[in-house]
Amino acid sequence: MKLVTVEGPMLGGLVGDDVVLLRPALSAAMRAAGEADTAGAVISNDMVALIADEAAMVSAGRALAFAARAESAALRAPVASVRLLAPLKPGKILGVGRNYGDHAKEVGGPKLEIPRIFMKPASSVVGPGAVVRIPPTVTKPDWEAELAVVIGKRASNVSEGVALDYVAGYTVLDDVSAREFQFDVPLPMTSFAKGMDGFCPMGPCLATADEVGEPWALDIRCWLNGEEVQHGNTRDLIFPVATLIAFLSRYMALEPGDVIATGTPAGVGHFRDPPRYLKPGDRLRMEVERVGVLEHSIA
Repeated sequence: MKLVTVEGPMLGGLVGDDVVLLRPALSAAMRAAGEADTAGAVISNDMVALIADEAAMVSAGRALAFAARAESAALRAPVASVRLLAPLKPGKILGVGRNYGDHAKEVGGPKLEIPRIFMKPASSVVGPGAVVRIPPTVTKPDWEAELAVVIGKRASNVSEGVALDYVAGYTVLDDVSAREFQFDVPLPMTSFAKGMDGFCPMGPCLATADEVGEPWALDIRCWLNGEEVQHGNTRDLIFPVATLIAFLSRYMALEPGDVIATGTPAGVGHFRDPPRYLKPGDRLRMEVERVGVLEHSIA
């Protein structure tokens, strides 16, 4: 499934180029089957609550399957007719620095023996189509297209062998970064550089783990004003998804709705020659294979 949060908020799912609201679709499916309509009690309007409830996820699948029928066209609407929000509001966002081999080379520095972790606050999250307003005093805003992992059940001290069992799904994330606070100050402030308001565009959907399959070889691309500036693949991850979950869960419990931003391929602006930074009017398009396309602009 590809699950979305529609302005309201209301939970929905994508069926081709259409969006389906889960509660009305489940109600219709129940009535068609002669069942009592309990859709409101089964499916909440909170994505974290949905992905943490196995029975609710099964019901969401039932709703989308019913809405996909030819005779259920009234339950579908063009995606363009609604406003999508970020798929969820994470409890915490854990980022991983220099986690692609090609990006590690362009950054330089010693080989990492363990993941390099930073945090982005939930207040930095905005949805697809957002206009990210760069603070006037930030002079080196940059982009980072990333595969983001969404945790579906509590993970504490889990092994790599079972780590993927804790994944609800995946989304696309732009780890917007104010590079001067990473590289131009005596003590780097990575979390601050990446945690400003709007610096975490996310979406357009949460693609469930069974929809995406194994996350080992997913293409990632980023276009800036129509020009391709990043093209990588998750096979280049230094610390793969399962490794990251196992590592993080040794030190903190990962809860449903937590997000791990797995890193970015080479091609970010700061390490170009000459460096290239975001400016008002720029438009970004980021795509992760089998997950989705995230677009947003800069002001």
